[in-house]
Amino acid sequence: MAAKWIELVTGSMEDKRRWRAYKERVKQLPAPYRTAVDGIERYLMYVGGTADGGPLMLQMLDDLADLFERAALDGTPVRDIVGDDPVAFVEEFKANYGLGSWITKEQRRLIDAIARAEAATGDGETS
Repeated sequence: MAAKWIELVTGSMEDKRRWRAYKERVKQLPAPYRTAVDGIERYLMYVGGTADGGPLMLQMLDDLADLFERAALDGTPVRDIVGDDPVAFVEEFKANYGLGSWITKEQRRLIDAIARAEAATGDGETS
């Protein structure tokens, strides 16, 4: 019973174990790959928040670690992984998991607000 209460307050212990395992995997990567993963992780933490509290984010990070581990083994350059636009790479990678970000949600709200305003004026005409 106490364990469930503690997890309610602190979060899932399994998620914490997965997070620590992920961080250990990243630490083992060669420096260029580790630097890239650290940058991607930082970006995701700031703009890639999830509504589910983390399990989907952990899966995505595990898959990111898989991708960079394989690339390191194959000797694939970091730029060949992320392309010319690292932001576009991460946004596309994140989209594969059905994740939006808080900014995506706000962009959708803005689009919807403008559509409602347009509808209220009748056929897109302004008053």
